[in-house]
Amino acid sequence: MVKIEITPQALSDIDNIADYIAKDSIHYAEVQVQRIYATIDYLFENIQIGRVVPEVNRKYLRELILGNYRIIYKVVSKTEVHILTVYHSKRKLRAKDFVGKTKVY
Repeated sequence: MVKIEITPQALSDIDNIADYIAKDSIHYAEVQVQRIYATIDYLFENIQIGRVVPEVNRKYLRELILGNYRIIYKVVSKTEVHILTVYHSKRKLRAKDFVGKTKVY
C-alpha cells in the first residue's frame, strides 16, 4: 500500500487556491479542491506516474499536471510519497520553495 503524506505547505496551497476561486464561486472552489485530491489519488496506483520536475531535474521530484496546476511531490520510497506543493502554472516555480525541505531517504 502506498502512503501519501500531504505537507503543511501543500495543504496551505490548496486552501489558498480554494479561497481565491471562492471569491467568484464557492461551488467551483469545492470542485477544484475535489479534483486536486482525486488527482493525488492516482499516486495510489503508480507513484512514478508524474513527470520529473524540469526546473530541478531530480528523479525523485515529480509532478502531476491538473489544468493550470502543478502538484509537486517527492518519491520517498517505493511505497511513500510526500505532496510538497500545489502551484499555479502561471507562477514562476522556485525550487527553493520545496527542494531540501524534506529529507531524501
